[in-house]
Amino acid sequence: MEQIKWTANHMPKTQDAHLSVMALKHVSKAQAFHRSFPQYSQTPLARLNGMAGELGLKGVFVKDESYRFGLNAFKVLGGSFAMAGYIAQALGRDVGEMSYAYLTSQAFREEFGQATFFTATDGNHGRGVAWAANRLCQKSVVLMPKGSAKARFDNIAREGAQVSIEPVNYDECVRRANALAQQTEHGVMVQDTAWEGYEEIPGWIMQGYGTMAAEAAGQLKAAGLERPTHIFIQAGVGSLAGAVQGYFANLFPDCCPTTVVIEAQAADCLYRSAQAADGEIRIVQGDLQTMMAGLACGEPNTISFDILKNHAAFFVSCPDWVSALGMRMLGAPVKGDPQVISGESGAVGMGLLACVMKKPEYRPLKQALGLDETSAVLLFSTEGDTDPEHYRAVVWGADT
Repeated sequence: MEQIKWTANHMPKTQDAHLSVMALKHVSKAQAFHRSFPQYSQTPLARLNGMAGELGLKGVFVKDESYRFGLNAFKVLGGSFAMAGYIAQALGRDVGEMSYAYLTSQAFREEFGQATFFTATDGNHGRGVAWAANRLCQKSVVLMPKGSAKARFDNIAREGAQVSIEPVNYDECVRRANALAQQTEHGVMVQDTAWEGYEEIPGWIMQGYGTMAAEAAGQLKAAGLERPTHIFIQAGVGSLAGAVQGYFANLFPDCCPTTVVIEAQAADCLYRSAQAADGEIRIVQGDLQTMMAGLACGEPNTISFDILKNHAAFFVSCPDWVSALGMRMLGAPVKGDPQVISGESGAVGMGLLACVMKKPEYRPLKQALGLDETSAVLLFSTEGDTDPEHYRAVVWGADT
């Protein structure tokens, strides 16, 4: 069995120029925008008291994004707010003036017209972009990497997007989608992967993800917990991880929770970068074969990488079996705990936490993290069963 790999963050610090992307004022605007949607409701924060007892922790909290806008994943938060940011800029207005009512009005259509939003996705981000474009009477084109699940393809197509599965990996899909956007009149690339010269829209996407982090912080406070001691957050390109890390670093500038960034072992570019410890990005190439499709990204978001270099505590590389363990644990909870239907990219944090607390071979990581009966851990289940057939195969079977 492949082993979990981990490293503490010893990368050189920078001037932290990108932390301001996740400033609380920006996240507040994103929250206001999302709240304007009639489909909006705060997703649950599952409190797993029984699980905490089993693992020897004070608390385990799981933000359950399977309820987000009826789309079974959190990604729509980023894509929709990035669209709002682009439209506001095009109209010379502040994004705080954008709302669902305005963006679906006849006045908006006459003022702005129609754009085509391009993106690459394993499923969740593309569905979110297609859904938002559909609701706002815009167009969308979505490219998916080879091996993408038919269920995820169908969900995107149902939102009216022009969608295709390309014979290349995710990172190459990003390049193809960007080229198409540049060749199309009123074409706009909406991607959470940032690179030199393309950082504004990824920054807006990260701010959109901030809605989820801000909700979780408020829910924890309502539950009587001022702040979690630890946050386990998964990373593909790292936009989500950077957004969550950036938000909590701004919220608790003097006592930020210990953040653990988790990747699929087949695409662990951040872990490899942290292991090298020179501050330079390491890229993972090839097919990036992992069941954690949402994390199968080999090239990090440059904005997020900078935030994580300065604030994340540990980077962990996980084989698929870790996620499968988490899926089963959340799907069959300790008696009295709420059930969380968590997909392949959503459950890896739970699986890792269980291994760290229970398996002797990972005791050094437990000790390094300072996890004990005084620890309260926040996890993010970023998707539900977005590939229902595979979810059942994992949870009901024993193959992974």
